[in-house]
Amino acid sequence: MRAMETAAPIEKAIGVSAVPMPELREVFLGEWEGLHNEELVKRYPDAWARWTVEPSWDLVPGGEGGDAFQARVESAVDAVLARHPHGEAIVVTHGGVIQVAIHRVVGRPSRGLFPFRISNASITVIEKRDGRLVIAGVNDVGHLEGVPK
Repeated sequence: MRAMETAAPIEKAIGVSAVPMPELREVFLGEWEGLHNEELVKRYPDAWARWTVEPSWDLVPGGEGGDAFQARVESAVDAVLARHPHGEAIVVTHGGVIQVAIHRVVGRPSRGLFPFRISNASITVIEKRDGRLVIAGVNDVGHLEGVPK
């Protein structure tokens, strides 16, 4: 829902229609879904303590898990690339999905550790050059200057 709302002004500005891809939804956090850190500390002290030492989607009770999340995102990215082999595509998605895509380009699994800042409505650019993916920009928020928060 949030990604589609973010895509709406882009659709209007460039005259395209968004194609929903459920595969690009954020990681499913199982029993942690919708909870704030303070609630996680109270309800899941052991799992949260392990998470703070070494974040891993596999620690989240009832969650999707790191391998499943990574496989889902990578498959969706492959599908986008296959549909646009010679052109450009705009993908409006969530921070965790962007993190997995960036990690794939650099050849590392994310495992829940997100070392890149991904702000809401920021732009990350991944280009295909000579058959390989290259990160051309991360977390660009220049277009948001002057926009009320």
